[in-house]
Amino acid sequence: MFAKRHFAILLATAALPLGGCVIQGGDTYSGVADRPVPVAQASESERAKNVILFIGDGMGISTITAARIYEAQKRGETGEENTLSFENFENVALVKTYNVNAQVPDSAGTATAMHSGEKTNIGFLGVSAEGRRGSCADTVAHPLPLLGEEVKERGLALGIVSTARITHATPASVYARASDRNWEGYVVTEDGDDASACEDIATQLMAADWDLALGGGSRFFYGKSEGGRRMEDSADLPAGWVARTGGTFVTTAAELEAAPSDRPVFGLFSSSHMTYMAERLADGAEESTEPTLTDMTSQAISRLSSDPDGFYLMVESGRIDHGHHAGRAGFALEETVEFARAIQYAIDNTDPEETLIMVTADHSHVFTIAGYPRRGNDILGLVVPPSGDISNTEEPTPANDGRPYTTLGYANGPGSIAGLDPRPHPETGVDAQQQSTIPLGSETHAGEDVALYAQGPGADKARGVIEQNVIYDIIRSAFGWE
Repeated sequence: MFAKRHFAILLATAALPLGGCVIQGGDTYSGVADRPVPVAQASESERAKNVILFIGDGMGISTITAARIYEAQKRGETGEENTLSFENFENVALVKTYNVNAQVPDSAGTATAMHSGEKTNIGFLGVSAEGRRGSCADTVAHPLPLLGEEVKERGLALGIVSTARITHATPASVYARASDRNWEGYVVTEDGDDASACEDIATQLMAADWDLALGGGSRFFYGKSEGGRRMEDSADLPAGWVARTGGTFVTTAAELEAAPSDRPVFGLFSSSHMTYMAERLADGAEESTEPTLTDMTSQAISRLSSDPDGFYLMVESGRIDHGHHAGRAGFALEETVEFARAIQYAIDNTDPEETLIMVTADHSHVFTIAGYPRRGNDILGLVVPPSGDISNTEEPTPANDGRPYTTLGYANGPGSIAGLDPRPHPETGVDAQQQSTIPLGSETHAGEDVALYAQGPGADKARGVIEQNVIYDIIRSAFGWE
């Protein structure tokens, strides 16, 4: 029955009106452009048994550059010559991230592109761009196929890992449909639209078929009596899931480690998003009961690998994005370093002949690396000019207002210097909030292309400049699915 429902959705979406720039299955419908050649299906010898998609939320190319320097400088090196684990992959592409109705995208529309094969509107999860934001009727009327559903229908194991809330946009794109990404724990529709036919994202996760789901966000799974935010005071969705599936629910790293490996496991390790790595390191990592992203990746690979038919695993480093939104580059970079560590674990503990590993971002941020700092200059510090430069000084380079400035900064955000006279002396270090130009309560995403790195069966299709929804095609092609 599950399979019939999925393929009915495929047929329905194939017949949807195409609109101005809706992208389906790797095809660009601009009204003038030729349709590109579809991604070719992999031959039997080239097929992947497993696919792991690592998504660094907000990990634009400037973040990767700064993180490689930061990672090495933590070891006492200059940093510029360093490479993060995934930068050694031979197959690289640039990915266009725009949403159907947005030049600069959000995580819901971008993650949906990767997990449905079709670009959609900002804020939409698993729903076509024909729908209206916040409409339950349109959520039901315009569903997109979900990769997570097809993975299970074809007999593979499915895992979802995130350091954000497990109901947040990127992880939710694997299993949920909602015309508003904010329906994490309840459905609030627009214009009096009847919400009775729609379920919130947490409820959809509990009803979906998967083998492992790990992340934060327990608040949307419990009612008020349990400290949650669900409308029903006594709601306890994890208990219902355990009763239905016989799976194991865990809330600490130790419980995850001890959970039986022969049954599904569901982990919620924080009320909202999981703790920043920078905060964990400052407080003493051993004091935390939360697993790290590497811990969760390790558990996922170990458990999913027992399925003889293979698996699909999505791993998101969700808090890179949050560090940038807060204007705290050090927090974002520490998350990126942990992300690279988790990827290295996957590289070391999977067979490259049977596992396709892809690393990408959903979008970038207005994050800059600027000035003319010397080689090896503290990436989180003030700009000091190269030795032997015409300035011939060991002092930080002053801006026109006579104040020094940092190498890292933001085009907008909460650290704005607009209207400040004099401009304050910039803060430095992991905890610093970098200065920005345009004043906003939260720094924004950016619209430039992001990178896609790939190794394993089907990785050769990660090349050139591609639409974001082509990542879905690459995954299906690697599995050998028509």
